[in-house]
Amino acid sequence: MARKVGIIGMGHVGSTVAHGLIAQGTFDDYILIDTNEKKVMADAVDFTDAAANLNQHANIIVNDYEALADADVVISALGNIALQDNPNADRFAELPFTAKEVPAVAKKLKAVGFKGIIIVISNPVDVITSLYQHYSGLPKERVIGTGTLLDTARMKRAVSERFVVDARSVYGYNLGEHGNSQFTAWSQVRIKGQAISEFASPKELEDIAHEAMIGGHTVFYGKKYTSYGIASAAIRLAVAVVSDSHEELPVSNYYEPLDTYLSYPAIIGRQGVIEQIKLTLPTEEEDKLAYSADFIKRKFAESL
Repeated sequence: MARKVGIIGMGHVGSTVAHGLIAQGTFDDYILIDTNEKKVMADAVDFTDAAANLNQHANIIVNDYEALADADVVISALGNIALQDNPNADRFAELPFTAKEVPAVAKKLKAVGFKGIIIVISNPVDVITSLYQHYSGLPKERVIGTGTLLDTARMKRAVSERFVVDARSVYGYNLGEHGNSQFTAWSQVRIKGQAISEFASPKELEDIAHEAMIGGHTVFYGKKYTSYGIASAAIRLAVAVVSDSHEELPVSNYYEPLDTYLSYPAIIGRQGVIEQIKLTLPTEEEDKLAYSADFIKRKFAESL
């Protein structure tokens, strides 16, 4: 049976996700959807031109919601990144735009009988993931956001540079909102087989956490958009789903104790969230998680 993915929103991020998936041969069929028909058609031709130099075949379909009926995964990359060009680098500047688009997209997915997994990149991702679940009616475990998977990677990059280890050898998470209320759960971070507190002072940890949080701002203000980091996170999540890998990832998923979507580690597979990890966090970090949850819930309620 053909593996099929839909990508809704073919801007900088959506097109980068599509290119990465096609180059890796992750899926067989790619449904590319965007309101800018000239742009999405150009992408389709560009990907087709690349086919002769790739090891895998890809079937490209453009602006056909009916083709999403039996898709394994639909990735929401819709948004308006220009709205983030504000003095506070606030991802919620995109909310009026994305919150308006989600109900229409969800309605179309319901109309064709889509029953796969929704992966949300669109900002502010925790609220938009909540909205997709609300309007699509899909089970909560089948609607997932990239969340702090990227922020966690930024934390690992900062730690790796300080302590001269590969970022893949740093273990731990950023939790909560993919935004300004996120935090690095230092109680969970390990390098060289030990807690990071064995290597770093509280001031160093504070500096690293800040660097992770503003990493997106650094990229955005350098080129006025982000693409490779978030696309890689989305691709990793999509691969975990379609390959049924049961990989542990810090992604935006429904966290029942706080009654909201936020980033918390979960086991990801073909059914979406297979299992949520049970962390033992110190009181200080539990309080930060609760604060982040309250912020997300308030923004979600305002956007309905």
